[in-house]
Amino acid sequence: MVREKDVCWEYAEKLDGNKVRCKFCQRVLNGGISRLKHHLSRLPSKGVNPCSKVRDDVTDRVRTIIASKEEVKETSSGKKQKLVEVKSPGNVSASKALMSFDTPTPIQKVFPNVSPMVPPPLNNQENAERNIALFFFENKLDFSIARSSSYQLMIDAIAKCGPGFIGPSAETLKTTWLERIKSEMSLQSKDIEKEWTTTGCTIIADTWTDNKSRALINFLVSSPSRTFFHKSVDASAYFKNTKCLADLFDSVIQDFGPENVVQIIMDSSFNYTGVANHILQNYATIFVSPCASQCLNLILEEFSKVDWVNRCILQAQTISKFIYNNASMLDLMKKFTGGQELIRTGITKSVSNFLSLQSLLKQRSRLKHMFNSPEYCTNSSYANKTQSISCISIVEDNDFWRAVEESVAISEPFLKVLREVSGGKPSVGFIYELMTRAKESIRTYYIMDENKCKTFLDIVDRKWRDQLHSPLHAAAAFLNPGIQYNPEIKFLTSIKEDFFKVLEKLLPMPEMRRDITSQIFTFTKATGMFGCSLAMEARDVVSPGKYTAQNFSVCAHV
Repeated sequence: MVREKDVCWEYAEKLDGNKVRCKFCQRVLNGGISRLKHHLSRLPSKGVNPCSKVRDDVTDRVRTIIASKEEVKETSSGKKQKLVEVKSPGNVSASKALMSFDTPTPIQKVFPNVSPMVPPPLNNQENAERNIALFFFENKLDFSIARSSSYQLMIDAIAKCGPGFIGPSAETLKTTWLERIKSEMSLQSKDIEKEWTTTGCTIIADTWTDNKSRALINFLVSSPSRTFFHKSVDASAYFKNTKCLADLFDSVIQDFGPENVVQIIMDSSFNYTGVANHILQNYATIFVSPCASQCLNLILEEFSKVDWVNRCILQAQTISKFIYNNASMLDLMKKFTGGQELIRTGITKSVSNFLSLQSLLKQRSRLKHMFNSPEYCTNSSYANKTQSISCISIVEDNDFWRAVEESVAISEPFLKVLREVSGGKPSVGFIYELMTRAKESIRTYYIMDENKCKTFLDIVDRKWRDQLHSPLHAAAAFLNPGIQYNPEIKFLTSIKEDFFKVLEKLLPMPEMRRDITSQIFTFTKATGMFGCSLAMEARDVVSPGKYTAQNFSVCAHV
């Protein structure tokens, strides 16, 4: 009878001896249907290994069943608790009795580290922020989600509904709204596809590894209007196989039409050289470019490996570890810094290290003051520790602070480039100039130290030449009016050749290039339509892509 009543039996096969076999992963479990439910729910409980092949809709259904049963247990437990409270000894306060027999809620069982909190009196703004924060914490959401434009749109839309608004259920989200949004996106993508014949598009291949150690490739398509997700492919079985990867990229290119694809951007997780060579040999008009963010991270990583920079980073970490590993020490540091943090996080370890050095340099005088203060020197819990002596020695070392200053000076220009290329807006027309300025800043800083200057410029040039520079960067810079008409720019002549190479690749027929030649002459001399007041006013206001699209009949995608 139990088998007939419990709906979860449809996901299992009953075996002898109170054993069941999961129909998804074929694992045999001891303990019957109860163990199977926890296996399918994928919740970290009861010591049951989660199912690796169960469908998401089944997981959601089983979790709902488990939660409902836990709520029933909770109600029953609550009744028992009242009886215990009545019998509690007189010398035990009511509040202590309640705390002793409090039953955890289902969410606390799933997230045992989240303890119930009684919030202090808050105004409406603080209360809303607190609840949003709890939603992030309890669901283990990445904080970067709060930077998404749709995040604020969601909050504004909810605010307009006023009190009592009830959000859509999980079932409504994965059925009604999923289909509606897919439909909307499909219509939008069709409109964008019409632009590709004029602007072209870029295919972006982003690789990552999930918690099951699968090598996944996300394919996105980008054009001046917007970027769309195309599909995700599990390439675990052939990730190191150049032939299989080349076939995969061939299929994606065919999805968009080779005549519409201008470039493919990929990171070095692939067999970059092999796949890139295949694409360049088989598609005459397609460029292959490395991921700019990844290349800049590699530059900063190489910077951090230079002996004296690495030593500086390790010394800085000695200070930060000593402070952040002691709660009272952390409170004291925040008192002296006005609540400012020493550790800052970035997308990679090397970025985090250089950002943290910036924070450390900013707080130099306050840190010195803290380590010499009576509050620090008289506190025996940390003042006399070995780590404390090391930290004081580092903080009082002028050579250390000179190294911090140098490290910040050489890294900040490249962190600035990284912020630009990771900012979500088209940056291909600016990379060449930004990299040139970053290199120039190193030359200026080390004008009296040729050896150090060469050390860092060699790193930049090697990464720029081998992994970052693309002829498209030079062509886009050449068409950028903010660069073309800036008298301070000295590299225009050197990128002109790359620009014409791009034209030859994109427009292989001579008759296609004739009209372009005259337009380029008009553009560089700022005559004709490029010399009118409207065009001149737009140089530093309108984005390079829109500027060229409005004034050129060619290469709007560049």
